[in-house]
Amino acid sequence: MIFQRSLQRELNYTAGAVFMVLITVMLTTMMIRILGFAASGKADPRDVLVLIGLAVIGYLAIILIVTLFVSILFVLTRWYRDSEMVVWFASGLSITHFVKPVLRFATPYLAVITFCALVAWPWANQQISALEARFAQRDDVSMIAPGQFRESAASHRVFFVETVSPDATKVHNVFVSGTENGKVSVVVSKEGHIETAKDGNRYIVLEKGRRYDGVPGQPDYRVMEFERYGVKIDNPAAAPTDNTPTKGVPTLRLFREIQNPIFRGEIVWRIGLPLLALALVLLAVPLAYQNPRHGRTVNLIMAVLIYLAYTNLLSLSQAWVAQERMPLAIGVWLLHALAMVVIVLLYLRRVRFRGLFGRRRLSRSGGMPASGGIR
Repeated sequence: MIFQRSLQRELNYTAGAVFMVLITVMLTTMMIRILGFAASGKADPRDVLVLIGLAVIGYLAIILIVTLFVSILFVLTRWYRDSEMVVWFASGLSITHFVKPVLRFATPYLAVITFCALVAWPWANQQISALEARFAQRDDVSMIAPGQFRESAASHRVFFVETVSPDATKVHNVFVSGTENGKVSVVVSKEGHIETAKDGNRYIVLEKGRRYDGVPGQPDYRVMEFERYGVKIDNPAAAPTDNTPTKGVPTLRLFREIQNPIFRGEIVWRIGLPLLALALVLLAVPLAYQNPRHGRTVNLIMAVLIYLAYTNLLSLSQAWVAQERMPLAIGVWLLHALAMVVIVLLYLRRVRFRGLFGRRRLSRSGGMPASGGIR
């Protein structure tokens, strides 16, 4: 059918353009954020590309939901503005005839959104958590960043290195300040390197420097010069075996341990994303109605407000279920059931409006309705 092919073609083109814009904005934002973390020593520079990729996977469901909603709204709004909808309505179509081709267009997106919400989202968050845990387990040497002060893993020592050799084996102009047995000590050195003792402990061996113990002006204040001075490298304690955040827990485990209220809240969110996408797809059809004489700003503002309200209410349902203020079944279905009721009312209103409009125009012309007239 010409109508369905035309609608499918425009939806595909528009969805591709919207998706590219959203993914570009998202990639730019995440790149700036993660590069900032790496520059400040909060993330391993070697993991930047991996973290960006995992972030994209984690947010892919949200991006696809917005892509669906905006693309359908854009295409139908343009048809109203260009009076193309008048042609389709005059040929015997009603607003309900748009549901089937729109759902056919949205089905692959809904399948990917469901997969992302139930599988890809927790996997990506689990991998990010593993990278963060590995980064937190670095020793003091791994934390060295030229020109920046760093705190040791045990939080009792602060060190500064001006430069590091290209092969990362030597450091120059070193400053180390620490606390031992309640006394403050400061060590400065021109250069140093790393050595491993027979017992397996690693040391930063400083050469040609000074050590200052105590507080200047106190009787126990001492200044010592040295040719070689070893500073033990702290190795942080192993992290707990299961420190995966809730958003990184596999979906099957959430259902196995459903007695955990936090897990029940996460189930509300993951199941809610595909239902949110379906509701917005159905909502975009009647919401796209527009008087050709008016601009489309109102529709876009309404779309943004509806999306924000829907997602915030979904987050609120998740929080209430996690706090045991709402049963799981109500948290999963109540919001989406209300949304479906509103959508049905909007369809009925649009169908009724078209019917009244058609009868009014026929009564003015005084003629009989032609076959395939406005419905």
